[in-house]
Amino acid sequence: MFRRPVLQVFHQFVRHESEVASSLVLERSMNRVQLLGRVGQDPVMRQVEGKNPVTIFSLATNEMWRSGDSEVYQMGDVSQKTTWHRISVFRPGLRDVAYQYVKKGARIFVEGKVDYGEYMDKNNVRRQATTIIADNIIFLSDQIKEKS
Repeated sequence: MFRRPVLQVFHQFVRHESEVASSLVLERSMNRVQLLGRVGQDPVMRQVEGKNPVTIFSLATNEMWRSGDSEVYQMGDVSQKTTWHRISVFRPGLRDVAYQYVKKGARIFVEGKVDYGEYMDKNNVRRQATTIIADNIIFLSDQIKEKS
């Protein structure tokens, strides 16, 4: 008779503790970007004193849609929106390959993550910048030429 309530209390305590422990477990999240587009400018390599160098270039992606009410394929005006992305490459091997082989106009696929940062401009004004930190670059253009 005494044993049963003790076991029930113990089970409730264990259940409560396991619920608390599971709520402390970090849940997984994802910050992943995949972009397919054309390079807007030849890359530049920058290095801030005391930090690792970074290769930076811009990438344009296009979004196209037809306007109008007709569902006939030929009808309606085609509209297009171009979005420019700032790509930063920090990984040592990839950074050097990107600097050497990425060219303006090249069609590339970039995988990475979005980073929101701040910096001070020339006039000491705090600015916000959105950057794609590249983990992988796939060259899709058939013209890969080394920088001279």
